[in-house]
Amino acid sequence: MRTAHQGVLPGFGLAMGFTLSYLGLIVVIPLVALLCKALAISPGRLVQTVFSARALAAYRLSLGAALVGASINAVCGLLLAWVLQRYAFPGKRLIDGLVDLPFALPTAVAGVALTSVYAANGWVGGPLSRLGIDVAYTPLGVIAALTFVGLPFVVRTVQPVLRELPPEIEEAAASMGAGRLQVFQRLILPELLPAVATGFTLALARGLGEYGSVIFIAGNMPGRTEITPLLIMIKLEEYDYEGATAIALFFLVASFAILLLVNVFSLRGEHRSQRG
Repeated sequence: MRTAHQGVLPGFGLAMGFTLSYLGLIVVIPLVALLCKALAISPGRLVQTVFSARALAAYRLSLGAALVGASINAVCGLLLAWVLQRYAFPGKRLIDGLVDLPFALPTAVAGVALTSVYAANGWVGGPLSRLGIDVAYTPLGVIAALTFVGLPFVVRTVQPVLRELPPEIEEAAASMGAGRLQVFQRLILPELLPAVATGFTLALARGLGEYGSVIFIAGNMPGRTEITPLLIMIKLEEYDYEGATAIALFFLVASFAILLLVNVFSLRGEHRSQRG
């Protein structure tokens, strides 16, 4: 007689064992090693390093720029995914391929390209500079870099949902007298919100840990345009391993807490939309 457990795919135990072992080696053990290294630091030294003025400025810039960049991508990525999925136009495949460029482009190359474009003598930075808006070597440049690297996460997360959402639903609602805004608010947006929230979270996570594309356009001025990953690298180059470990651990905990909160809020929003 077949039991309920026999419905599990063959090899489940072996696959689960491999999964846990792999995650342990790649994720858990390095994090535990970081924690053990941090516990060896004296409490006074730990607090002094983690909450120094330079470190606090780096935290604010990294977290703030990542949040702003992910928010911009949540809106613009949704619009871009909508255009790519709902309309046919010349060059559509080329634009769709360009969306994945930040995935394939080395981060250092992206940083050099962004700096050359947004510098005071660049194609975009020049006109903006004449208007009194400086992008390169300012926090605005950091936001531009994080927006660039995070865009594909939102677009590629929203596109499959749009693909499964037939346009006939919109046409039926319109034929029944619903306006465009009503169709978007009541039919489309509730279906897209979970995907947008997931893309936002992925873009935020990428922004928090981004390094290569930012250091070129940021200018790396302590207290103003210095991001947390760069500060950790500087500590390592100065052979201040305790300082690098303390800052890395604090930033890891803060980033994890922010991502956890974002996921909790997105799950609550998904449940509310399903009940509605």
